Amino acid sequence: MRKGIAVSPGVTIGTAYCIHEVFVDPDRSLLESHEIPAETARFENARKRSIDDVRALHQKVEGQIGKEAAAVFAVHESILRDTTLIGKVHSWIQDDRLTAQAALAKLIEYYRGLLDRSRDDYLRERLADIRDVVERLTSYLSAALHKGSGVLSGPIIVVADELLPSQVVMLGDKPVHGIVTQAGSQTSHAAIVARSRGIPAVSGVAGVLRQTKTGDTVIVDGREGHVIINPDGEILAAYRKLEREFFNLRDELAHNRDQQPATKDGERLQLLANINGASDARSAAAMGAAGIGLYRTEYLYLTHASVPGEEEQLETYREVIQASPNQSVTIRTLDIGGDKTVPFLGRGQQEANPFMGWRSIRLSFEHPNFFLTQIRAILRSAAAGEDSPQPHVEMLFPMVTNLEELRRLRAIVRRAQQQLAAEKQPYGNVAFGMMLEVPAAAVMIDQLLPAVDFVSIGSNDLVQYLMAADRDNPKVSHLCQPLSPAVIRVLRSVVAACNAAGKPVTLCGEMAGQPQAFVVLLGMGLRRFSMSPAFIPTIKELTAQLTIPIAEDLLRKAEHQKTTKRIRSLLTAELLQLAPNLKPILMQ
Repeated sequence: MRKGIAVSPGVTIGTAYCIHEVFVDPDRSLLESHEIPAETARFENARKRSIDDVRALHQKVEGQIGKEAAAVFAVHESILRDTTLIGKVHSWIQDDRLTAQAALAKLIEYYRGLLDRSRDDYLRERLADIRDVVERLTSYLSAALHKGSGVLSGPIIVVADELLPSQVVMLGDKPVHGIVTQAGSQTSHAAIVARSRGIPAVSGVAGVLRQTKTGDTVIVDGREGHVIINPDGEILAAYRKLEREFFNLRDELAHNRDQQPATKDGERLQLLANINGASDARSAAAMGAAGIGLYRTEYLYLTHASVPGEEEQLETYREVIQASPNQSVTIRTLDIGGDKTVPFLGRGQQEANPFMGWRSIRLSFEHPNFFLTQIRAILRSAAAGEDSPQPHVEMLFPMVTNLEELRRLRAIVRRAQQQLAAEKQPYGNVAFGMMLEVPAAAVMIDQLLPAVDFVSIGSNDLVQYLMAADRDNPKVSHLCQPLSPAVIRVLRSVVAACNAAGKPVTLCGEMAGQPQAFVVLLGMGLRRFSMSPAFIPTIKELTAQLTIPIAEDLLRKAEHQKTTKRIRSLLTAELLQLAPNLKPILMQ
């Protein structure tokens, strides 16, 4: 049994599918002599197609963003044409009888050995470029490997170092029942994907890829953060029972999808969903969400090899709106940076702490035409169609720090509206909102509220900034607790200020879907919550067993506790009495 971080609740059992850095199956047998020419040709075909890709990207990015941002693709083309690199891959295929994917994995290890020891930032960045090129090559090479793979025919437990958006796309609609990662945290991409799909997941399991091979039986306990590899019969039987209990509770709660969320004393709430795309929007509708409280548009960019143009963005946004409950969507502008990067925006200088550096609207401000394209697409998506009702669309800007940024954002939106009006392009009225994630904005919230129509609290980043602890650093991630006394105090002041100003406020961080945190937020006066779709039935069931005075009393009791541990223990004990049927979820 391996211990990690519980990031998505539930218990599941399945067959391991190991995703290594370049999607190599470590157990793939060596090539037979007669297979070598075809494998060499397969690599060459992937290389030529990759060269065509980066050339097209170079032209497109240079036209839309600028020469500096496009320069990275010239570097990628030079890597793809490098005779030394090509010679090594050919040699490993022909002399060592490795598959092309295995040869590329060896290539990464070779260059990592050379460059990781270097203190030269330029040389270290070249390793990142080589990794980008290898991932592009592998995207062509791996399609045939995945097609028809017997491993993917049953319940799958994905085991990876880190689950990247491109890897999620490659898995597509495969029957993924669980996710285990060596890296990551409760707010990593793997965790967000798992929760949005209702999949049990555990992150931060050190060395799990060395101890697991594709085809192993794996148990994922997303309540306790345990991963068990090849369990014996007794352990397997015990976890089969827990698995049935989890799925039975989930199925039972799914029946409340058509019920309006309200407390026992009649207070109506809005339970919204956080999504990454149209498929998540459909899941949100199936789970009974009232609308979409956070549409993360960066996943359109992260899973796209090129720069998505205005028409492509418009088509995607319209698809999401049409799939969303009540066609109500809050669209967040690009939130790239920190743990999410795209090569066509460049990496800039190496940053010691990218979460506090060049990211989100700071990056968007540096590429105004690129940013303007997205705003135009959002405005156009809010226009009523010929045969469809007027959608309700809001525009949300991430990582706002001060009033100057809000004024600058307003000016960019006005410019986009003026352009569309001059072009006679229809567009809709879109509410203007800020995402509250930066402590400085929380402190000055009363000064910022007159400049916005609504506020969304991004608790994931707010907590890590408030605690000065990188949530993806396992040595300090224990400090990133949403039920910390400091976090509760700051959130209470923000919610009170928004309510006093009559500005709608939503919490769209992961704590909205955590029962213990939810009841505290309800006691503060919060009435709009946005969460992973899979959590909506649980929170709706919990809401029906609460009253506002009970929630306010629990908030007061929590505020009298001096430690996070005491707060969580108190709330768990109280909620177990109020909602004993939710014990499998409350005890995670």
